[in-house]
Amino acid sequence: MPRTARKKFPGAILHVMVRSISEVSLFRDNRDREKYLALIKKYKDLYMFNVYGYCLMTTHAHMIIDCCGSDISKIMKSINQSYVQYYNKRYGRHGHLFQDRFKSKIVDNDNYLIALSAYIHNNPKDIKLYKNDVSKYPYSSLAIYLGVKKDHHNILNTSFILQHFSCDIIKSRKTYVEIMKKAYNNMNSIELAKEVEFVSEKSEYRSARGFILRETLPEDIKEFMSSYLGCDVNLHLKYSHKNNELKSLFIVIARSFSNLSLTDICLMLGNITLSNAWRLSQRGSLLIQTVPQYKNIIQDFIRQKISVNP
Repeated sequence: MPRTARKKFPGAILHVMVRSISEVSLFRDNRDREKYLALIKKYKDLYMFNVYGYCLMTTHAHMIIDCCGSDISKIMKSINQSYVQYYNKRYGRHGHLFQDRFKSKIVDNDNYLIALSAYIHNNPKDIKLYKNDVSKYPYSSLAIYLGVKKDHHNILNTSFILQHFSCDIIKSRKTYVEIMKKAYNNMNSIELAKEVEFVSEKSEYRSARGFILRETLPEDIKEFMSSYLGCDVNLHLKYSHKNNELKSLFIVIARSFSNLSLTDICLMLGNITLSNAWRLSQRGSLLIQTVPQYKNIIQDFIRQKISVNP
């Protein structure tokens, strides 16, 4: 039976959930959880999306992701495929890890966003050690919201949700604590959202956000790379170390800022295989992270070639 097409739109905020296949722990220890958060950070920097909350449990994880114009399927495929490679290598296993596709649901109003955030942050309530204080669970974003822990991975945007309550961060956090308490006592009640009062519901939901138009043509990417790197970018040359490096960077930018699928990119580069294109994209990500010459290429590309809609 064919899968139902996933509903998407460029400015979507989404509740995303991933779950492992039965009888397998998605995260066996804190090293695994740290790796998953590091991958969120890696692809957040490449795809330029926002994270408004997360909670990593043993067999599943919840996230609130603002796509900012990017494609949620590209985001989650990149994160999850990279994690599977790490996980299988570490534990000497093969095959699938995640249960089918990730699940996603569009968050279409402020009340639901607040209730969802409280629900996700209360997930550890059934763990005996954290039953009386879910904020102490180390792999939830709640402690960062409350200001008792720093965002060491630098992946979280807390202000978008907290600003709904007050411009004063202390008052805002106190209000959020009260919402968490109500959610704790009634985890199944989405009606909780209707009880939330905002300082202003009129404009904050949209005015605080923007999204990046991801409609760049391949020719514009090649033109930018030629100018930026000071060399003629010919992606169809036979194998060479330098040309593979250029292909890697091209794939990363095209995946982030165009409507091209990985299959489209394979055909454009001379009918290379999907697995080879994936390896090149991973190499491109590593180049941007580690080579000083490429450190700011994503930000510079946005400034020169991309429109950002408020």
